[in-house]
Amino acid sequence: MADLQTQTLSHTPKGLDQAAQHLRDGGLVAFPTETVYGLGADACNDTAVARIYEAKGRPSFNPLIVHLADLEAVKALVDWNDMAERVARAYWPGPLTLVLPLREGAPVSKLVTAGLNTLAVRLPAAGVARDLLQRFGGPVAAPSANRSGRISPTRAAHVMDSLDGRIEAVLDGGSCQVGLESTILGLAGKPTLLRPGGVTLAQLSETLGTRVAERHDAETISAPGQLSSHYAPRAHVRLNAVDWEEGEARLGFGDVDCDLNLSPTEDLTEAAANLFEFLHQLDSGDAPVIAVSPIPHLGLGVAINDRLSRAAAER
Repeated sequence: MADLQTQTLSHTPKGLDQAAQHLRDGGLVAFPTETVYGLGADACNDTAVARIYEAKGRPSFNPLIVHLADLEAVKALVDWNDMAERVARAYWPGPLTLVLPLREGAPVSKLVTAGLNTLAVRLPAAGVARDLLQRFGGPVAAPSANRSGRISPTRAAHVMDSLDGRIEAVLDGGSCQVGLESTILGLAGKPTLLRPGGVTLAQLSETLGTRVAERHDAETISAPGQLSSHYAPRAHVRLNAVDWEEGEARLGFGDVDCDLNLSPTEDLTEAAANLFEFLHQLDSGDAPVIAVSPIPHLGLGVAINDRLSRAAAER
């Protein structure tokens, strides 16, 4: 990706306005929450969300946490329930993320949910984050603002060390108070702790009046904790297709004749932004197989191929 001139913005009305405008323009802005600095993008903009993965060098399309300014904004995106109401009253705003069923028609990018029917949501407590979210006026997807595999940042300087030249701006709000990623609680079914954090298992169980289960997995949980449950199409998926077979739905890349083309110009960011939406569109037809052109295994192509290999896996 081409180097950008990354701005460091101050927590002032002017700085907040600039940061919000970057988000509206599809840019990436790192901002402090009470846990760590998040790398924010407009959660409804496919291309902006794809750029998060590109900037971080994130190895696969893991679900992302969406940050919102108020409870009404949360309820517009997810199916709320009594358990969510109880824990939200106790711990929001604060370092707790809830995973709930995605509301039908919610406008968030499928890259945010990794094609799942759930969404991870949070109301951050940090004043800088809340000021930015209110100015932007929409949902912001934000994993930690660091290159994949590196230490999560708790100061603006940490973000610049990792992402300078790869994002539009860093909103400097000083050091993060908590310094540890949020607790993640799954409430799409039986209450389940998907990632431990500052709000403990015992606290959540007491608040809900029921035992909260723990997820025991070998996989690293980076957001909603459902990496093994990626969306699988109804149709079978055939990868690295250089020729089409009769009756297949054809998902192309580059200069090929196909039904839908991830990117005719072989732009991997465009391809990533289109991936989940195009899989859904092709899967809504009658074709028993979705055939996919070869995708270069470099940069964002690694993440795209990871996602496609999961879709094509035996099931």
